[in-house]
Amino acid sequence: MKKPVIGLALGAGIARGWAHIGVLRRLEQAGIAPDIICGTSIGALVGGTYAAGKLDAMEHWAGELTRGRMFRYMDLAFGGGGLMGGRKLVRRLEQDCGEVRIEEMAVKFAAVTTELATGHEIWLRDGPLVPAITASYALPGIFPPVKVKDRWLVDGAMVNPVPVSVCRALGARLVIAVNLNGDVFGKNNLAADLIDEDLHFDDLLARIRENPVKALSPQTLMMRQIFGREEGRPSVFSVMMSSIQIVQDRLNRSRMAGDPADVTVEPRLSHIGLLEFDRAEEAIREGREAVERALPGIADAYAVLA
Repeated sequence: MKKPVIGLALGAGIARGWAHIGVLRRLEQAGIAPDIICGTSIGALVGGTYAAGKLDAMEHWAGELTRGRMFRYMDLAFGGGGLMGGRKLVRRLEQDCGEVRIEEMAVKFAAVTTELATGHEIWLRDGPLVPAITASYALPGIFPPVKVKDRWLVDGAMVNPVPVSVCRALGARLVIAVNLNGDVFGKNNLAADLIDEDLHFDDLLARIRENPVKALSPQTLMMRQIFGREEGRPSVFSVMMSSIQIVQDRLNRSRMAGDPADVTVEPRLSHIGLLEFDRAEEAIREGREAVERALPGIADAYAVLA
């Protein structure tokens, strides 16, 4: 059976992006090797390190992150185009990937970014890997824009949160997309917290109604999505982060409706806050399990396209 050219589109999702590591590990275990990897934001970070042969180092670093260690990377830099300078993160990436150039990697790779001046979608397919990655995750207001080839670039999730179209343009015949936000919006998972194995549906509804603030409060839901905990009133930072994710989610639904992947892998990550980078082990496990669920669909698509 002739192998189709396989493209892997790794989507944005901030801390939930550690699930991409589990996705890549399980695909690798199943004997599915992508020929093309296109990543947006943290999808570019994980996908780029994988294409460079540095995923082991990335997984080890992610597994060692605690909340305390995360703060060491938060170098505040007011007036520099973002709340954080991002220099410490760049230095960490350069330890493993500082000499890597995209065009020299064994796997074809593209990092999706957004040009700040025009809003154009820019694909970085050559040059040093680290600036391409940092530009792709340069979340506006948080990290400063990155200058690449005389263009100021920011987070690619502003224009293409799950870059299926990029994989197609680069020649992929079979595209596997990884959507990190498939179970987030419209679900606060209170029912999952309350349900028992033998609980009748009417009793479940009654339990939810007994907790109206917890179940229905937009503020509570927002704090759960961002920080993985419950609070009474959202901060300016949480409002900004949640607003960006809402825009990304709506944009992603529209783009994937117009250019769907052959198979979509959707890890169940709504219980992990956007900034909970210290929960890498859980996210990686969810990524592996999501591929497990998707394997029959991948096999069907492979057989049709081969």
